[in-house]
Amino acid sequence: MTVTDLNISREDTRKILATASGDAAILYLYIQCGNDPSEAETALNMSAGRFGCASATLRQLGLWPDDKKTMIPAGERPNYTERDVFDAMDSDASFRSLYGEVQRVLGKTLNTEELKILLGFTRYLGLTPDVISVLVNYCKDRIRQRGSNRAPSLRTIEKEAYAWAEQGIDTMEEAAAFIQKQNVYNSAMAHIKHLVQIRGRRLTAAEERYAQSWAQMGFDDAAISMAYERTCINTGGLKWPYMNSILKRWHEAGLHSADQIIASDRKVAAKPERRELDEDELAAIARMMQED
Repeated sequence: MTVTDLNISREDTRKILATASGDAAILYLYIQCGNDPSEAETALNMSAGRFGCASATLRQLGLWPDDKKTMIPAGERPNYTERDVFDAMDSDASFRSLYGEVQRVLGKTLNTEELKILLGFTRYLGLTPDVISVLVNYCKDRIRQRGSNRAPSLRTIEKEAYAWAEQGIDTMEEAAAFIQKQNVYNSAMAHIKHLVQIRGRRLTAAEERYAQSWAQMGFDDAAISMAYERTCINTGGLKWPYMNSILKRWHEAGLHSADQIIASDRKVAAKPERRELDEDELAAIARMMQED
């Protein structure tokens, strides 16, 4: 199979373009042509670093043929003790360095219970100190984006660490691809908020689900603004289900730009209105056919 034979979906195209990664695009096309992903690094003459970033990006987008397995071991979580923490601090230089780095990022001294959580990241989840450092910074940045200057708790970071482990995120390339995907998502949500004129508050969970589905449908800004205006005119304000019904109807009709929507509206307006015939008209037609 060649590239010209491919039938790439609009959704996959949108995902790839959003990454702005030429390596990810080339790797995606290579796999879509029926080639073995395990041979891609050599066949495409990519360095290990480039291939790692590209494959991690595709995996985060759900475009990699084999999903990575969860890193969480089977069975109950271990219950680390103070002795375990002290032994790690005494014998493991990388853990001591990680402890200092996490304290620096969070701007506080970690207590024994927090150190037990940190120890679980390395021993139970198998995360490297570099990945843990990225994780902690990500959690801190996420809280800052929500308008708070406080540092995240270790319990909050632990919850995110297990979410990463469920997705198989255990390398710097995987972590970078995940954060890039989240940044693209957050940017799309902020942009839709702007288009529907929401200021000074976050979207609710239900609103975010609507906005996410619209972003995945691939509408341009003018189309979303048009749907918003029609919703306000017809309902007196922003009614999310009503606006969603407009956009779903356009999406099902393959209309994703304002120009396409306007052209479709003109075509509908140009068609003569069809009217049901009344009984007298039907009877007259029947008589004419009988005479013939």
